Amino acid sequence: MSWVEIESEAELRDLLGEVMPRAANKERQRLHPRDRDWLAASPFCLIATSDDEGNCDVSPKGDPAGFTYVIDDSTIAIPDRPGNRRADGFLNVLKNPHAGLIYLVPGRRETLRINGRARLVREAPFFDEMIVKGHRPDLALVLEIDTIFFHCAKAFMRSHLWEPESWEPDVLPSHAVLVKEIQTTPESLEELQAYYADASYAKKLYAPS
Repeated sequence: MSWVEIESEAELRDLLGEVMPRAANKERQRLHPRDRDWLAASPFCLIATSDDEGNCDVSPKGDPAGFTYVIDDSTIAIPDRPGNRRADGFLNVLKNPHAGLIYLVPGRRETLRINGRARLVREAPFFDEMIVKGHRPDLALVLEIDTIFFHCAKAFMRSHLWEPESWEPDVLPSHAVLVKEIQTTPESLEELQAYYADASYAKKLYAPS
């Protein structure tokens, strides 16, 4: 197999063409009221980070809609919830503060993209505004916004992501089966199935496991 690699911005622009003016001019540095509306409606985002050597990570964050706390027009905060304690993205932030976020609103095909510089905060007055089911976060990622803009709907239209008739969740084995097949774990398949069962797993959403 052979391929032709692009190695310069000039080559890339020759292939793709120049950016459309509307797309080139849509970046903002501060939150517009509509950005605030989007954050208030969004229950889910993806956070991209990298360490000082360029090793990347993308981590999903989800909570009730409006979980992102707006500190001011150029600063937002995302609460951390109990998880597996790998902290890949957080460890990256300690080495390289640059981060990129994508916010989704279920059923909407556009997304809100935010890029900026992150830091980790273990205590702040706004933590009291982040309590869910009695859980006050022990940590939050605070992002100072560099750029913010809306991304078009084409990726969601091509993927049919929000169209239930296209969903096939059972095309893959259950998560318990995947863990047992891929990882080295002392638990039996039955134990893993019990651990990942919806009713059991739901108890761990806001309480440390």
